[in-house]
Amino acid sequence: MLPQSMGSETNIKLPISFIFFSLIALVLSQLILLINGQMLAAGSFRIPAIWSSAHLLVLGWALMAAMGAMYQLVPVAFLTKIWSEKFGFIQFAITAAGILSFSGMLYWAPQNALIPGSLTLLGIMMFLFQMYMTLKKQAKPNILTAFVGTALVCLFITIILGITMIYSLKTGFGAANYQSIFKSHLLMGVTGWFTLLIFGFSYKMVPMFSLSHGFPMIHARFVYGLYTGGLVTLLTSFFMDNHILLKMGFFLLLAGFSVFSYHISIIIKKRLKKKLDKPFTFALVAIGLGNILHLAAFILVWTKAITSLAGPFIYCYLFLWVVLSIIGYLYKIVPFLWWTYKYSKEIGKKAVPSLKDMMNEKIVVPLFLFFILSVLVIFVSFVLKVTILFTIGQMILSVVFIVFAVSILSVLKK
Repeated sequence: MLPQSMGSETNIKLPISFIFFSLIALVLSQLILLINGQMLAAGSFRIPAIWSSAHLLVLGWALMAAMGAMYQLVPVAFLTKIWSEKFGFIQFAITAAGILSFSGMLYWAPQNALIPGSLTLLGIMMFLFQMYMTLKKQAKPNILTAFVGTALVCLFITIILGITMIYSLKTGFGAANYQSIFKSHLLMGVTGWFTLLIFGFSYKMVPMFSLSHGFPMIHARFVYGLYTGGLVTLLTSFFMDNHILLKMGFFLLLAGFSVFSYHISIIIKKRLKKKLDKPFTFALVAIGLGNILHLAAFILVWTKAITSLAGPFIYCYLFLWVVLSIIGYLYKIVPFLWWTYKYSKEIGKKAVPSLKDMMNEKIVVPLFLFFILSVLVIFVSFVLKVTILFTIGQMILSVVFIVFAVSILSVLKK
C-alpha cells in the first residue's frame, strides 16, 4: 500500500482540498452538458457552453484531482517532501478561483476570458514551480521522473497554447495558425499531460495495489520513447500540415500505448494478491480501453471519417481512458489517505475499522458499468446526432458522477 511513515508524507488537508473541489467541478460540468445537450447532439462542439463544461471537466476535475493526487504521491514515489505546503494551499486557492471564473467566463463571454485565464495560468504555474522545487531534491531521478516531468512540461505547453487561443480570439493574432494551435492544445492537454502522468504513476500504483514484485522495468523506457516521439511528431504535423507525419505520429502513440499495456500485464502476472480490488480492476480496464482507442485513432487517420468523428472520439478518449483511470485510482487513494490520517496511530491501542470498511464496494461494479454504458450511449448519440439518446446517456452519467462524488465524500465521515 501507500507508505506513510517515511517522513515525507503531506498534510492530508492539502490533497483532500484539491479532490473535494474536483468533485464539485465534475458534477457541475455534467449538469452543464445535460442542459446544453441538444446542441451537442447536433454536432456543435465549439460553442461557449461546451467550452465551459470541457474546461470544468478537464481543469476543474481531472487537473485538480491530478494535482491533489500528486501532492500525496510525489513524496511517496520520489521519497522527497513537498517543497512548501503553505505555498500549496495558496496555489490551491488561486487555481480554484481561476478555474471557476475562467469556466464561467467561457460560458457567458468567451472574449473576456483572458484575465480569469491568466489567473488559472498563474495557479498552474505555481503548481509547476512547486513540483520543480520538489522533484529537483530527488536523490536519483528515474524513469518515473521522466514520465511525470514530461507530463508537467506538456501541461505548461497546454496552458500557453490555451492562453494564445484566447488572445487570438480577442485580437486576431495568429489567426492563420489557429487550427494548428487548437489541435496542439488538445493533444498536449489530453494525450500529453494526462496520459504521461497516468503512465508514470501507474508504474508506482499498479505494483502497490497488486502486490507485484520481480518484474522488469526496461519496457518503460520504450513506452516513454515511443509515446513522446509520437507527441512531437504529431505537433510537427499540425504546423506543417503533413499527412505522412500525422499518420506516423498516431502510429508511434499506438506503439507506445501497446507496449505500456503489455508491460502492465507483465506486472500484474507477477502479483502476490490473487483477487484484485474492484476499483483497481476498472483502472486496468481503462488501460485496455485506452489501447483500443489508440488503435481506432490510427485506423481513422487513414480515412476521411476522422474529420466527422474527431469530436465524439476525443470525448470517448477523455472519458473511457483518462476519467475512468482517475476514478479507479481515486477509489483506492482517498479511503487509504483518510484511514491513515484517522486510524494509523490507533492500531494496537483500540479497535479500528478496516480499510475495506471505508468504502462501499458493493456499488463499484454497477457504478462503473453504468459509467461505461452511458459514455457509449453518448458516443452513439454524437455519431447519429440523436438528441434523445444523448439526454438519456447524459442523465445516467450525471447520476453516476453524483453517486461517485457522494461516495468519495462519505469516506470523510468515517
